[in-house]
Amino acid sequence: MGKTYDRIDGRLRTFIESQPIFFTATAPLAGDGTVNLSPKGLKGSFAVLDDHTVAYLDFAGSNAETIAHLRENGRVTLMWCAFDGPPKIVRVHGHGEPVFRDDPRWAGLLRHFPDIDPAPHGLRAIIVVTARLIRDTCGYAVPFMTYDADRPLHGSRFAREDDESLDAYFHKKEHVATSIDGLPGLPLPLPPLPPLPPLPREG
Repeated sequence: MGKTYDRIDGRLRTFIESQPIFFTATAPLAGDGTVNLSPKGLKGSFAVLDDHTVAYLDFAGSNAETIAHLRENGRVTLMWCAFDGPPKIVRVHGHGEPVFRDDPRWAGLLRHFPDIDPAPHGLRAIIVVTARLIRDTCGYAVPFMTYDADRPLHGSRFAREDDESLDAYFHKKEHVATSIDGLPGLPLPLPPLPPLPPLPREG
């Protein structure tokens, strides 16, 4: 039933970019380590960079398991499900890297996300994933569900934080700087959020 793809383009890319939610799975190298599975939403926070590379914005939260696992071993799987229309599941198995605020690549990567203002969400990293295996499966058992809108709660919660208070918030959380299994997570202190890159001029 499944099909393997050489690249992310055409109808496959259209499908991925049209989904309002996707899931990330990571794990530490230790056999008894904690596997992490996270849902990711917020319209405009995901982008296909090229035929083999995708990225998404990693916003403020009370954990940083994905960042910790990627810093240790880079293994990641992203998954999208069709909750309307024809059934379909797509998985991208690859190597992920968290790019932090003080990385020189930051501004260039952020230009791929023109449809979302990251400032109210406490943007802390940009996760870049290079695909090593791209496959789909049927998704026959995935239920029909409707997308109404993004929840406004994340933006309203973190919009009131500045760089200093956001850093203090992360320091208070047990599993932001260090993962559940004791791996290095988000590097702290948190660097200042760089200015948003200017939009390209038209014409």
